[in-house]
Amino acid sequence: ARCQDVRLSGGSSPWEGRVEIFHGQWGTVCDDSWNIENARAVCRQLGRTAYASRSSAYFGYGGGPIWLDEVACSGSESSLASCSHGSWGTHNCGHGEDAGVVCTDITLVNGSTWYEGRIEIHYNNAWGTICDDHFDIDDANVVCKQLGYPNALAYKHTASFGQGSGQIWMDNVQCSGSETRVYSCSASSWGTN
Repeated sequence: ARCQDVRLSGGSSPWEGRVEIFHGQWGTVCDDSWNIENARAVCRQLGRTAYASRSSAYFGYGGGPIWLDEVACSGSESSLASCSHGSWGTHNCGHGEDAGVVCTDITLVNGSTWYEGRIEIHYNNAWGTICDDHFDIDDANVVCKQLGYPNALAYKHTASFGQGSGQIWMDNVQCSGSETRVYSCSASSWGTN
């Protein structure tokens, strides 16, 4: 078995928290140079998309060793340990500088950049898509806000970024544009399309 060597602790949901990494034992990551690119690597490793990076022990002080410092991810890494960093256990930090992330359960796939693609959402332990029936710029704006972007530049229909696989989780989505999460918008029942 291969187990996950990164976890999030201290958050109010499973998708946010202090970053803890396993290197013989669980420890934390220092927030020196911590940014959204680092958060992207952590969230991608957990099968999610990054929404925000957090610093200054935002999710509380960790315990144990501080394993990584001066982490520098490019944003394309599939795991935190793949990013450039100082030697394991070498740092100039205290737990008041523990790094954190906020991941989201929505992502964009098959786009040519991070900020475009087919919308996929995680629900009931499975990834699926949103049907494009009635989908418009207000819906796209809410999706973009949920992903941490200010707004949508455009939206596309008819599987422009390729057909998804698995369940179509949402259909007939109708957002006003003021919602912060697409799940708050009016839509058919989950999994009904």
